Amino acid sequence: MKYVIFIPDGASDYPVEELDGKTPLMVANTPNIDKLAKEGFGGFTNNVPDAYTPGSDVANMSIFGYNPADYYTGRGPLEAGSEGIPTTPTDVIFRCNTIFSEDDSMDDFNAGHISTEEAAELMEGLNEFFTSKYPDFKGKFYSGVSYRHLFIYSCDSIEDAEVLSSIKTLPPHDIVGEKLADNLFGDCELAQEIQQIMFESREYLESHEINKKREIPANMVWLWGQGVTPSLPNFKETYGITASVITGVDLLKGIGNFAGMNIVNVPGATGYFDTDYKQKGEYGIEALKETDLLLIHIEAPDEAGHAQNTEEKVKAIERIDEFIVGPIVESLKDEDFRAAILPDHPTPISVGTHTRDDVPLVIYDSNLDGDECESFDEEGVKKGSLETKPGHFLIQRLISGEF
Repeated sequence: MKYVIFIPDGASDYPVEELDGKTPLMVANTPNIDKLAKEGFGGFTNNVPDAYTPGSDVANMSIFGYNPADYYTGRGPLEAGSEGIPTTPTDVIFRCNTIFSEDDSMDDFNAGHISTEEAAELMEGLNEFFTSKYPDFKGKFYSGVSYRHLFIYSCDSIEDAEVLSSIKTLPPHDIVGEKLADNLFGDCELAQEIQQIMFESREYLESHEINKKREIPANMVWLWGQGVTPSLPNFKETYGITASVITGVDLLKGIGNFAGMNIVNVPGATGYFDTDYKQKGEYGIEALKETDLLLIHIEAPDEAGHAQNTEEKVKAIERIDEFIVGPIVESLKDEDFRAAILPDHPTPISVGTHTRDDVPLVIYDSNLDGDECESFDEEGVKKGSLETKPGHFLIQRLISGEF
């Protein structure tokens, strides 16, 4: 038996006025996905426990089969896991965004989707800037992809690491247009140190030659999503099957690495609108020849939701159907297989960020007739028979066949 989980990140939505009150999932031309829905089982799930912010970190940890309430320590540590960065128990790992701020506001949370090459030079420069200014500087920046980077702060004790990890920080994509001063972390000494690092980064970044040439300069860093390194049970030992992950996002690679999954790196997988959908589909087909379960994640619908770009969101969903779902399902036509498709969370166009609403879920079994599910969207799954359960039960449901 083969298993595949398609994760169109942030694909579910609210009714959109310019789509005549329909959602992007409802208007997108998705014959392959809808075939799975009509021949499968439909319903809803929720991947974000009540006590957690509806981020891709928590939501995808659930889809990967781990209850965030038991294992989640922060977004930064998961992304560090994708890079194999060594850490100690006193290290607190932050997600680091390169942002554009004017008049002390969060004007652009990704600095105009800065290139990876430009950002890498800026991160290296920040390390030199802070270590020359403060010889005993306790932090280090690590470059990632585009605007997504890491900052590791080495605390003096495990107790300090626990305090710093517990401070509430806000994702920059949730505060676009708001004043930075209204979204800071607090007044404790450790929080003040981190905030000082963010604001002092301007001293270096604003004068850098790269930013003098950019229409939207990356003139500040924003640190958030911090925590210590988590410990996830090995996926194969837990579920009895092997698993591979395809994604353009370091966060999900990190979850997979910590769980002992195989990470398939796809050329051209960018985590943005320009991701190579066709390559992802082709690599997915090959991965399923060597592994039992494939988790294949596509970030583009989420990016379109953040950008409040309806056209790009519909296009992303259609490309997922054409280049990923269709070819992978076709490759499994002579095998017994089960497939699931679900977003991790909604990213509604009207809101521009994640919400914690239930998301549509379709499960398909090549050996079973389905229920009354009509299509994979917010309305079409309502006639399905799937019981709404927390998302971390999905893997177990898929393997057991008890939907």
